[in-house]
Amino acid sequence: MITYNIADSGSDSIYEFLSKSIKKDIVQGILKAGEKLPSKRQLAKNLGVSVITVENAYGQLMAEGYIYSIPKKGFYVSDFKFPVQEKKAVFTREMVSLAGQAGSWLADFTSNQTETDLFPFTIWSKVIREVLNDSRVQLMTNSESGGIQALRESIACYLKEFRDMHVWPEQIIVGAGTEYLYSLLIQLLGREKIYAVENPGYRKLEKIYGSLGADCRWIAMDEAGICISDLEKQQADIVHITPSHQYPAGIIMPVSRRYEMLGWASREEGRYIIEDDYDSELRLSGRPVPTLQSIDMSECVIYMNTFTKTLCSTVRISYMILPQKLLTQFYEKLSFYSCTVSNFEQYTLAKFIKEGKFETHINRLRNYYRRKRDILLEALKKGERKEVISVSGEESGLHFLMKIHSNLPESVFLERVRSMGIKLVPLSFYYYGESGRPENVYVMNYSSVDITKADEIADKIYKCCIE
Repeated sequence: MITYNIADSGSDSIYEFLSKSIKKDIVQGILKAGEKLPSKRQLAKNLGVSVITVENAYGQLMAEGYIYSIPKKGFYVSDFKFPVQEKKAVFTREMVSLAGQAGSWLADFTSNQTETDLFPFTIWSKVIREVLNDSRVQLMTNSESGGIQALRESIACYLKEFRDMHVWPEQIIVGAGTEYLYSLLIQLLGREKIYAVENPGYRKLEKIYGSLGADCRWIAMDEAGICISDLEKQQADIVHITPSHQYPAGIIMPVSRRYEMLGWASREEGRYIIEDDYDSELRLSGRPVPTLQSIDMSECVIYMNTFTKTLCSTVRISYMILPQKLLTQFYEKLSFYSCTVSNFEQYTLAKFIKEGKFETHINRLRNYYRRKRDILLEALKKGERKEVISVSGEESGLHFLMKIHSNLPESVFLERVRSMGIKLVPLSFYYYGESGRPENVYVMNYSSVDITKADEIADKIYKCCIE
């Protein structure tokens, strides 16, 4: 007769403890295949528990396949072999590099994290409450694969008013981050296509396209942006560009090059331009630069934007605008995908935009970042510092380039500033291949830098420049 000490059940219910105990004996071979188990009444009496408890334990074991029953005969151990498993490796926190562990930096110019005080928590929470009260039926209704109509209408109205873009809400596809939308695009356009990215450019793009099985090629740039001749040479079908504020070089593509790009796309069927407008709302001088999409007459531009820069880096809501000739193909091929952004977030953002709160928030951000940038630039150019430090590309977005005029090797300078608590990434990091890499030019993402320490930061950078 099998027996177990019920007092060892711990936080488990008695039937769960009994089920686990019998299962353990079966796995360890103590109870053999085909062996008959005690009847429910016998085992209940032996353990001093109710028959219902044993019945529940046997029922769980039968559901999991460890035992089976024969009517009027009883319960038996199932006949199968358990795989021999190697001992599971034991990991400690010291053995693995944990993602997301941030160091303690005086200034981290590699981060795009949003300062907590900049997010409109009070207004956002008020909008959420209103949505929860007024839109309960809609919140519980599955959205279309492209996103809820209310959000797409709000985005379309915003783009018409502030970016002079005339698009139908149905052209807008909402997704949880641009990386997800890239995967949809590759499925829509085809993995057999040749995808081109800017050199220098956002290195993550190559990894995303490559991981999805697409052929990704780097295209050289000049002072006006991506080179058309190199696009032709590389036989690209799709090109991914950031014309309003190239990342990381900061180039704003002039209108002449924009029309050259549109001409390239229209010359052959199946060519498309992915226009990544990732931080256009945060142009700090003048109005945002008109988009390629707004001057595209051939329907060759796929426009993409995100709310991670304007709301916060953890709000994973992005959208793309498909040319009408791609829209039918999208819904024929990919409409089985569910929208990856929850209704709660979509309805909240839709209301936030529609009521003008997003526009107010953007204006506040521009004013804040303009002051922040100016304070930092003033500190870098103060006194003797301006002799060895120069900046460029500071008019748009939340990064600029800093050039160090020194004979110090880049690696030595990076080691010095790192020891001072300043984290930098060189522009050379964003280049594919060895040719054309600049020396001692750094990409300065300043969104999360504590600007009250601007003078201290600038002073430490200057001291690291001196040989």
